[in-house]
Amino acid sequence: MAAAAPPVAIVTGAGSGIGRAIALRLAGDGYRVVVNDYDAARAQAVAAEIGPAALAVGGDVSDEGDVAAMVDACTAAFGPCTHLVNNAGHVHQARFTDLAPADFDRMVAVHLRGTYLCMRAALPGMLARGGGVIVNMASQLGQIGGVELVHYSGVKAGIIGMTKALAREVSAQGVRVNAVAPGPINTPLVQALSEDWRVAKAAELPLGRFGEPEEVAATVAFLCSDQAALFVGQTLGPNSGDVMQ
Repeated sequence: MAAAAPPVAIVTGAGSGIGRAIALRLAGDGYRVVVNDYDAARAQAVAAEIGPAALAVGGDVSDEGDVAAMVDACTAAFGPCTHLVNNAGHVHQARFTDLAPADFDRMVAVHLRGTYLCMRAALPGMLARGGGVIVNMASQLGQIGGVELVHYSGVKAGIIGMTKALAREVSAQGVRVNAVAPGPINTPLVQALSEDWRVAKAAELPLGRFGEPEEVAATVAFLCSDQAALFVGQTLGPNSGDVMQ
């Protein structure tokens, strides 16, 4: 009997931080991994760390053409995408009264539009094959909000809502859709926030520390695995106790 083909994962925003940790973890678990990042050089560096089991694809998840090209490249290199991890994102800090429409629009484009476009591109193939997994990266700020992060909190809440709604549509057809809502994690994205914000947030956490990218990657790897077969439309929270459910 021929061995089963290895699973194939697309991980967006995988050039650094949490996305890089996810790509490395899934590759270590036997996946073929498409490493996407807005910065193609960073994607290539992570793919080089992984080796032949990875393919670097630069591109902006808010651009429909870039997303289509990413999915096509995945199929050509490794076969159809079986797992999609929508991790791409960015952060911008501002009081709401200082929040420019352009900054709001970019937040929506990367997080909400990007998640939508990637799911839209990968989902038909999953449905046609009768199975697949989608994991969307939210944030605990989408559950509790964050000072000077109204736009970021809003789009992360939107991702949680989209996750639940799509899970209701497609779970009976074999596609599991879930979300991960990390707390503050030691990544370049969080380091871009002000020191005052980071000090205040650390003081609020029951665990007393920020998380590490590998701890979030472990959560994603679980949701991607068959061990998570009963998880549908859920939001798991590796968040140092910032949100307790």
